Amino acid sequence: MAILLIADILDGELNLDQTAKALTAAKQLGEVTVLCASFNCEKAAKDIATLDGVVEVLLSDNEIYGKSLAEPLSVLIASIGKEFTHILAAATALGKNVMPRVAALLDVMIISDVTEIVSSDTFERPIYAGNALQIVQSLDSFKVCTVRTSNFGLTSSGSNEAPIREVDASNNPALSKWVKDSLQELDRPELTSAKIVVSGGRGVGSKDDFAIIEALADKLGAAVGASRAAVDSGYAPNDWQVGQTGKVVAPDLYLAVGISGAIQHLAGMKDSKIIVAINKDEEAPIFQVADFGLVADLFDAVPELSNKI
Repeated sequence: MAILLIADILDGELNLDQTAKALTAAKQLGEVTVLCASFNCEKAAKDIATLDGVVEVLLSDNEIYGKSLAEPLSVLIASIGKEFTHILAAATALGKNVMPRVAALLDVMIISDVTEIVSSDTFERPIYAGNALQIVQSLDSFKVCTVRTSNFGLTSSGSNEAPIREVDASNNPALSKWVKDSLQELDRPELTSAKIVVSGGRGVGSKDDFAIIEALADKLGAAVGASRAAVDSGYAPNDWQVGQTGKVVAPDLYLAVGISGAIQHLAGMKDSKIIVAINKDEEAPIFQVADFGLVADLFDAVPELSNKI
């Protein structure tokens, strides 16, 4: 079987963590070719070529792919993808935006958030906010999937030197155009790839008080997360949200502070290796999934913890 993996790239910058984890999943299916489509992405293609298990890198270096707009990128992937049996991408913002369009262009189903490769045509994915697992068998001629990378390990760079072949850009459907990026620059780790995440919930009480969550995260070198309730209340920005409608994380350590443990939130963090919960309500559902729990007022516990680190 021939597998096409879409590299996670924006503005020529490779998201190596997400791409390498998606590659781990793709290698279970067969020989993997990686598509590197962006602008000024030659270095990214060379980095991909060193990853273990990559047999070829397809390079499409063109300005129309620089901002990873879904419309032109999906046309390119669909045209190249007809040579492959499977087309995979990490379930990132890019993958979730582009891959459903690819599936539509190929007239096949999209298999999203794959957590396990059962066989070449059968995949496991979570449903009902992660409370159940569904086994999906696809009889389509092309299998188009997004991979939940938190369930797969990191493929390392080795002595591999896969050949790089340039491919022409496809016709630009000109259905959209880039206007501007509004990005928040932070010194903290990126939320989905951080080894430690400190998340605050509605129990924190206000946007100003959320500073104690950030202070603890900075002491630990951690990313900052938030529950949907905290985001909806205006305590934290949208891109910090962890949960079914936010980001899915699986760090080595997850600290849930002032979070009750709604199903929606658990869906985004329950695969964390160690979960520590701090909540003054001993009946809070978060304690059912926590490895360690502290029943205490967060305004006493968190500053004390920060001071001792």
